Amino acid sequence: MSDKKMTSSRRHHLKSLMLQIAAKWILEEKKENEDAKKAYMAEACPSPNTRGDQAALMETCKKLAALIDRVDEERYDLQAKVGKADKEIEDLKIKVVDLAGVKKPALKRVRMSADAMLKALLGSKHTVNMDLRANLKQVKKEVKEEPTEAAGDWRKNIEDKADRKKMFETS
Repeated sequence: MSDKKMTSSRRHHLKSLMLQIAAKWILEEKKENEDAKKAYMAEACPSPNTRGDQAALMETCKKLAALIDRVDEERYDLQAKVGKADKEIEDLKIKVVDLAGVKKPALKRVRMSADAMLKALLGSKHTVNMDLRANLKQVKKEVKEEPTEAAGDWRKNIEDKADRKKMFETS
C-alpha cells in the first residue's frame, strides 16, 4: 500500500467482510463437529436390537452396562490427564513469571505521617506511636543560684533607673 491512510468507510467495509467470513467458518466447524459426534456415536454405541426374547434383552442390557462402565473409566482417565496438564501449565506460567521478573512500578511520593504508614503496613491491630518527642527524656534546667550579695544591689538599680527617668523628664 502507499503512504495514504485507509478511509474509515473502507476499513469498516473490510472489517465487516472479515466478520462474515469468520462467521461462515464457525458454522462450518460446528457442522463438522456434529458430524464427527454422530459418526463416533454410531461406531461406539450401535443402536440396540430390542427384538427378541427376555434373555436376549438381558444380554443387551449387560453389554450396554459394560459399555457405560468402559466409557466412564475413559472419561475419568481423560479428566485426570486434563487436570495434570492444567497443573503443569500453571507451574510453567509461574516459572515464566519468575524468569521474566516482576517489573516494579514507579513509586509516587505520598505525604503520609509515620503513624499512618505503620498503621497501613501493620494493620489496625497494631498501634505503634511514632511520636519521638514523647520518648525523649526530659531534662530540667539547672537553676543558678545568685549570690546573696546581689540582694542588696536592688536599691542601687532602682536609684539608677530613677536618675534615667529624671533625665528624660527634664528634656
